[in-house]
Amino acid sequence: MRPSAAADIATINRISAVPAILQVVTEMTGMRFAAVARVTPNSWTACAVLDNLGFGLKPGGELDLVTTLCFESMNSQQPILIDKASEDPQYHDHPTPRIYRFESYFTIPVYRTDGRFFGSLCALDPEPATLKNTSIQATLESFSRLLSLQIEAEENLEQAQSELALAREHAELREQFIAVLGHDLRNPLFAMTTAADRLLCKYPNPQTHDLVQHIKTCGLRASQLVEDVLDFARGRLGSGIPVLLSPCPDLAQVLEHVISEVRHIYPERQIDSAIGSLESIECDSSRLAQLLSNLLANAIAHGSATGPVHITGTTQNALFALSVTNQGQPIPVEALQHLFQPYSRPASNTPQAGLGLGLYIASQIALSHNGRLSVMSDELHGTTFTFTMPLSLPPEA
Repeated sequence: MRPSAAADIATINRISAVPAILQVVTEMTGMRFAAVARVTPNSWTACAVLDNLGFGLKPGGELDLVTTLCFESMNSQQPILIDKASEDPQYHDHPTPRIYRFESYFTIPVYRTDGRFFGSLCALDPEPATLKNTSIQATLESFSRLLSLQIEAEENLEQAQSELALAREHAELREQFIAVLGHDLRNPLFAMTTAADRLLCKYPNPQTHDLVQHIKTCGLRASQLVEDVLDFARGRLGSGIPVLLSPCPDLAQVLEHVISEVRHIYPERQIDSAIGSLESIECDSSRLAQLLSNLLANAIAHGSATGPVHITGTTQNALFALSVTNQGQPIPVEALQHLFQPYSRPASNTPQAGLGLGLYIASQIALSHNGRLSVMSDELHGTTFTFTMPLSLPPEA
């Protein structure tokens, strides 16, 4: 079988309406063999068949093209309907009815939506049938148009799926490259920051102190960007951001430390926290610290410069909830659904540092804890990001 024929058969067989069409055709006409055929200038191939006659043709089966009336219909671009071949003035001496031993027959051309010929909807039976001058022909032509639309839809869907699979393959290769590059950048960045730190501690020099400190700061910043890229690659490649879950009796202190660091960096900002007693929580405290740091950085960058930032951490109803609220313009509704996608950030006329991965990484950390990260934003209450996760059961349970 030609590859193109196999593709056409697959297309027709993906159309769920085809078996129903053939069933209706046989019941409506009383004919016991019906098929959808792919017809080209060189071949006739059955794509779908309903055979209650024992005709013996199956999908993929081929007939000699010139012996079929589908060949004549293709050339004339007209349907052919025969009630009783032995008495039909045009076909009583035609070889085709004798070759295939039928009295009743029809073939209805099937075109693609762009006008190109695809094939035929056809049927035959050794017994006569009343086809001409009835509503049957109009119904059959309606079925032909339906097939045309369905063929186009299936072929477009198959092309889209093929393009999507190729795009995913290319994206995975890019993300693998990003991951490998990130790993390779770690060592030279570590060497640079370590050397700068050693110069500051072991060989202090007032003339070069600011320059070495700048090198160290830039190295640490680049290292953090590399870690963000690696987390992004892990999330996109399907392995997820790795977490080490264990009981964290000091989670409250870890989160307060993150808040203290941000307060130190932004002393002019009002940052209020209400972290409750967080005991018996099984989590990766360093990753939750990263999640909170990303949410705080987002609140500082995109919230009101004069409004307060509120952080709450509570356990209630078998859930741990950590939320960060900032004041300012609400996030547009159309942007909310894309907020946790990589490189997503609110529109701004001013350049912004970073890769735009903070919220994406935070959402991936939430997923790795079997939790979720959600957002609510309106003019009255401001913008609140909330991380929730189920509490682990105590050992005696």
